[in-house]
Amino acid sequence: MTVYRARRLPVHRGVAAWRAILSTPPAFPALEGERTADVVVIGAGFAGLSAARRLLQLDASLRVVVLEAGRVAEGAAGRNSGFMIDLPHELTSSDYAGSGDDRALIGLNRQAIAFAREAVQDYGIASAYFDPAGKINGAASAGAVAHNVSYARHLDSLSEPYEMLDAAQMREVTGSSYYEGGLYTPGTVMLQPAGYVLGLAAGLSQQASVYEQSPVTEIRRMGGDWRVATQAGAVTAGRVILANNGHLESFGFAKGRLMHLFLFASMTHDLPKGVIKGQARWGVTPSDPMGTTVRRIGPDQGGDRIVTRTYATLRSGMQASARDLARATALQRQKFDERFPQLAGTKPAYEWAGHLCLSLNSVSVVGALDEGLYSACVQNGLGTARGTLSGIGAAELASGQHSQITEAFAAEVAPKRLPPQPFRDIGANLVIRIKERRAARE
Repeated sequence: MTVYRARRLPVHRGVAAWRAILSTPPAFPALEGERTADVVVIGAGFAGLSAARRLLQLDASLRVVVLEAGRVAEGAAGRNSGFMIDLPHELTSSDYAGSGDDRALIGLNRQAIAFAREAVQDYGIASAYFDPAGKINGAASAGAVAHNVSYARHLDSLSEPYEMLDAAQMREVTGSSYYEGGLYTPGTVMLQPAGYVLGLAAGLSQQASVYEQSPVTEIRRMGGDWRVATQAGAVTAGRVILANNGHLESFGFAKGRLMHLFLFASMTHDLPKGVIKGQARWGVTPSDPMGTTVRRIGPDQGGDRIVTRTYATLRSGMQASARDLARATALQRQKFDERFPQLAGTKPAYEWAGHLCLSLNSVSVVGALDEGLYSACVQNGLGTARGTLSGIGAAELASGQHSQITEAFAAEVAPKRLPPQPFRDIGANLVIRIKERRAARE
């Protein structure tokens, strides 16, 4: 009898601020008792909820159950910076330029954005939670400006639009004199990630059964079906989709092949009116991928606040420590003070760690793991767009459908094996620290 047991359950460090700033987030019940379904989706993030939606698009009669370990939007889906990016955004490169067929990748990312836009319309999700505002690659040094110039050449080769911004224009946008320049691209959607994910879950709950605070502890083969057990109940179904990103490894899959990276962020209190000039909403990613992401959100997204994200660490145990969070928070305060000296010394309202999963060769794990058991995992730090695509692809494969999305994932090779411990974490974190030091002002 085939049994996959969870060796670890998700552990989160810090408060999921995007959910905390929402006035009335919807609640979902916990699973209790035994029930049956046609498909069980494990994980209610971008991948899992997109998989559930795509399943019901293909067959509205399906009985679909979605199981979330914690509260919806308190996990990784509610701990990112909310950039749904259409263009190449390779985190392991020096300037985000991809190494494969970038035109195909852009087309896929835009399919994910279109899928999300349609869900916003269908479910009445607030438009401010899905803001097609574009984003800026901010440059705070001559070297970073050179990164932007390099990336602009790459965009030229793809015939993609962009606008180069000088220091004065960056000040007009951000209200900060810190940046020497920027590269604006129009295709990124700026999400209120918790608002979008909760709206997606609430909309789906009209057709599917969504349960939270229901961590899956075991997946067991029972004849031709799978019995998916939680701490207080179980669902028996013919098909199961694992949409739990790095916790795919917790169930014994891709062991020794997944990198568990934690990025750290903080969010200010609702700012006094006029204390920061510039535009009311904007998003800046660093021109060097190891730099600092900064974003300003508005009252219709949860308050006039600044989000700062910086510092990364690899933790193969899938759990960041309190020391990691404290160290990251100190660095974020420094980065925030440098950009907004008029608010220097301001303590953030929220601080948190977010769990990313990457593979050494930047591939996902989307496809069949066993008979009737599928994966929509390993987003490589691009969970909003890649997670959406993963969910769509897994749902289509589980339904016997094929598309550009399934073909793209089928063409990917398996994740490369990582070096053994302790060399893996020691070596990776050393490389991260070196790259962060090189990023300097970014």
